[in-house]
Amino acid sequence: MKKKLSAKNSISMRPFSSILVDGPERAAARSMLYPVGFTEEDFKKPIIGIASTWSNVTPCNMHIDKLALEAEKGTNANGGKAIVFNTITISDGISMGSEGMKYSLVSREVIADSIETVVGCGGMDGYVAIGGCDKNMPGAMICIARMNRPTRELDVVSVFEAIGQHAAGKISDHELHAVESCAIPGPGSCGGMYTANTMASAIEALGMSLPNSSAQNAISPAKLDDCRRAGAAVVNMLKQGIKPLDILTKKAFENAITVVIALGGSTNAVLHLLAIAHAAKVKLTIDDFTRIGKRVPVLADLKPSGKFSMSALVAIGGIRPLMKTLLDTGLLHGDCLTVTGETMAETLASVQPYPPGQTIIRPLDQPIKKNSHLVIFYGNLAPDGAVGKISGKEGLRFAGTARVFNSEESALKAILDGTIKKGDVVVVRFEGPRGGPGMREMLSPTSAIMGRGLGKDVALITDGRFSGGSHGFVVGHITPEAYVGGPIALVKNGDRITIDAETRAISLGISAKELKARRKAWKPMKPRYTRGVLAKYAAHVTSASLGAVTDADLKL
Repeated sequence: MKKKLSAKNSISMRPFSSILVDGPERAAARSMLYPVGFTEEDFKKPIIGIASTWSNVTPCNMHIDKLALEAEKGTNANGGKAIVFNTITISDGISMGSEGMKYSLVSREVIADSIETVVGCGGMDGYVAIGGCDKNMPGAMICIARMNRPTRELDVVSVFEAIGQHAAGKISDHELHAVESCAIPGPGSCGGMYTANTMASAIEALGMSLPNSSAQNAISPAKLDDCRRAGAAVVNMLKQGIKPLDILTKKAFENAITVVIALGGSTNAVLHLLAIAHAAKVKLTIDDFTRIGKRVPVLADLKPSGKFSMSALVAIGGIRPLMKTLLDTGLLHGDCLTVTGETMAETLASVQPYPPGQTIIRPLDQPIKKNSHLVIFYGNLAPDGAVGKISGKEGLRFAGTARVFNSEESALKAILDGTIKKGDVVVVRFEGPRGGPGMREMLSPTSAIMGRGLGKDVALITDGRFSGGSHGFVVGHITPEAYVGGPIALVKNGDRITIDAETRAISLGISAKELKARRKAWKPMKPRYTRGVLAKYAAHVTSASLGAVTDADLKL
C-alpha cells in the first residue's frame, strides 16, 4: 500500500531549493537562474536535477542526452523545475586490457562525488540519474544513498573472444575484422547479462527504478516514456515524503542479490552492491551472497554463459515475470517499498507470465543451476574471501599448476602465444584496488582463454576483477590483494592450486611453514603511481571484500 504522509513527513517539497533561492538575500542566486530558463513561477517549484552521463566516449552513453530531455519534460509537466547537468563516463570496452582500464572502477567514485557536488551545491530537492554503462549506475546509486534525496535511476564480448580465436589460427584476419565491424550495432549498453544490464536489473529489484525500466531497448518509445515518467516519479516522491533510505533496506538488497543470481549476473554486482549498501549504512557482506545463493537458482539462459541477448529477454517481457515468479515462491520480499510509492508486491500484482514456449527463462524446477553461480571462496589463498563466477558448464572443481604474472598484459601475451597449456591456473596479481591501482577487469585474458578453446582446461584467478562478459573457470577479488602482502603475492610458478565451487574453497598446495617463510621473505612493491587520481584512489580505497569504497575511514 502507498506510504501515507505523516506529520513527520509533511515537510516542504522544497527543503533544499528554498534555502538557495527564497528571500531578498538570495536575489543574486535567482539572477543566475533566470538566464538558464527559470521563470518567476519556477522558484516556487521543487528543483529536480537530471544527472546525464551523455558523451560520445562510448555507444553506451551516446543517446543519453535525448533521454535526459525526456526526463526534463516529465519533471516540468508534473510540477517540478528540472535542471539538466552532466557527469563523466568512461568506456570499459575501449580501455579493456590497457593501462587506461585502471581508471574504470575509480570512475565509479568520481561519478558519485560529481553528482553529489552538483546536487548539493545547486540546492536540488531531488534528482534523476540516467546511466548507460556499468560504472554510471552504481556510481549514481552510491550518491543516491549518501544524499538520501528523492531520486530515480535509469539506466563486446564476442570481439575479445575473437582475438583469442585469431591467435589460435581458428579465424582469419578478414573474419576478425568482420566481427569487430558489426559487434556493436548502435547506442546502448552491451547486449548480454553483463555488468550494465546486471546493475540495471539489481537497481530495479532494489526498488530504486520504475517497473520494467531495466529491460528496454536503448532506442525505443518505451525508454523515452520511462524517462518522462522518471521525472514525474521524483516529484511524486517529494509529495509522499519518500527518500532513498526508506527504500534501501537490508531486505531490498536481498531482493537485488536474488534477482542478480536468477539472471546469472556479473561478479561486479558483488562489488557494487557492497559499495551501495555501505553508502546506505546497511550491513551487507560477501557472506550474504552465499546465504542467499544456497536457495536461489540460476534461471536465465543469457550471455555470456548462455545463449540469448538482453534484447531477446526484452521481447518476452523483461525481468518482471521472473520477479513475479520469485515473489510467488517466497524468494523475493514483497513488502519492500519502491520509488512508485507502492510495495514490490503491489508493483508485481498484475504482471503476466512469460509467453508459452519461451526458453530464455527456465522454470524453477528446471534451473540452469540449482544454486548461485556467484561463489564466495575462502582458503589459505584468499583468507578474506574471493568471488567466482561458476556456471557449472566449466565444471565445479579445478586443480592445476600456477602460472604467475604480475600484470594483465604479461598474462595476455602468454595466453595468446601458446605458453599457457591445459591444466594451468593463470595467476594475475598486483591488479587489486590498491595494487593496480583501480582493479582492472580481466576480460581480455579470460576471453583469450575461451577463444583458444581452453575454457574448460585452464582456470584464471586474480586480485583484480572481471567484466560481466567474462566466463570460464574464473575467480577474482582475491583478498587480501598482492599489493598488501596477501597470499596471492606469495604464489610461485609450479605451485598447485585447487578451486572447489562445491565446498567454496580455494587453496594453495604448500605447507603453512612454507607459506610463513615466503611471507617473511616478501618485500612490498613500490606504488605504480605517486601523483594524480590513481595515487589518491590507492591511498584511500578499501579491500574488494568491502566493496572497494573510498570513504570507509570517514565518519558518515
